[in-house]
Amino acid sequence: MKLLFVHQNFPAQFLHLAPEMQRLGHDVRVITDATNPTRMALPILRYDFKAEPVEPKHTRLGRTYTTMSDRGVIVARFARKLRAEGYVPDVIFGHSGWGETLFLKEVWPEAKLLVYAEFYYRGRGADSGFDPEHQVSNFDQVMIAQGRAAYLGQALAHADKGVSPTHWQASTHPKPLLHHVEVIFDGVNCDRLAPNPGASFALPDGRVLTRGDEVLTFVNRNLEPYRGYHIFMRALPQVLAARPGARVVIVGGDEVSYGSKPKDGGSWKDLILNEVKDRLDLSRVHFTGKLPYDRLVDLIHVSRVHAYLTYPFVLSWSMVETMAAGTLVIGSNTAPVAEMIEDGVTGRLVDFFDVPAWSAALTDALARPEAYLGMRDAARRMVRERYDLRSVCLPRQVELLTRLERS
Repeated sequence: MKLLFVHQNFPAQFLHLAPEMQRLGHDVRVITDATNPTRMALPILRYDFKAEPVEPKHTRLGRTYTTMSDRGVIVARFARKLRAEGYVPDVIFGHSGWGETLFLKEVWPEAKLLVYAEFYYRGRGADSGFDPEHQVSNFDQVMIAQGRAAYLGQALAHADKGVSPTHWQASTHPKPLLHHVEVIFDGVNCDRLAPNPGASFALPDGRVLTRGDEVLTFVNRNLEPYRGYHIFMRALPQVLAARPGARVVIVGGDEVSYGSKPKDGGSWKDLILNEVKDRLDLSRVHFTGKLPYDRLVDLIHVSRVHAYLTYPFVLSWSMVETMAAGTLVIGSNTAPVAEMIEDGVTGRLVDFFDVPAWSAALTDALARPEAYLGMRDAARRMVRERYDLRSVCLPRQVELLTRLERS
């Protein structure tokens, strides 16, 4: 088939699927933003998009739609040039989150359109208003969240099919559109992540950690409230006081992926660190910034306990990868984490906001690693059975594309 992937930050969720479809003999092409530096052994076509300033007073609830639909217009015009050159894909697979797919069916009505329906903003019951410390919770915010979702509903309504990585993320979409959505997780490479007793990880100060060390990890793209950075940091003083041999390795950047920046400037990383640093032994708290994937794998292989927190929002691959590596994950009792972790069976779940409970859970897991061996093994088995890239998720993704092309 002629298969077109569309994602402003390609490869993203298509990291494994795009080359696999090419390996299977399909004609695979990619449309992405010109600012995306990715290089792969695939034809990558780039469009230019510069977001115009949006006047809040004029657009009100339509601000997000204006920006996303502007991008959609640029992509559609770019696609029309491809059509004029004779290119017509059989299947288009694009992420709906940036508006790129909004008008592609108008360019190629004969093509089947599959959208990656990662999340649908809701006024209640998800991330909006979840954390009163860092979010305003009132009816205006409910309407704003609903307004932000308009383009996502349009994208799915005009698609032939949607795919979402977890059942909860799928369930955030409006009921009339749910029949469009299949649930297929992106997949993790369980063979690559299999426990490695000989693993080591070099800290920024040159010290080398190994499997025998008492290591607590926290990993996110950026260190911010949406991913519970503030809760984790507030739990650390008690953990480090109780475990004098423990070391904490924190991975993530200083930017904001989700939500708002601090009101008074600076970064969430520094703001929260300044709140607790006087109660921390900072010689045992190591910030690495963002890590290359191979280094991240080394880190989770030496980790004894991994903390993962999130508002009810999209799930990070790193949490499932850490479970696949045989490292104990203690997660927040929020969706979709609770879809992956069964408390006391494949890991531990703790109330997102309960700082003392986080301190106690992390301390106990560091102190008694043998008590959690069964959970670690059960988590590895569960991930391999349900979410392994090669044996489960990738075949399901390929089958979906094939079925859609033939429908």
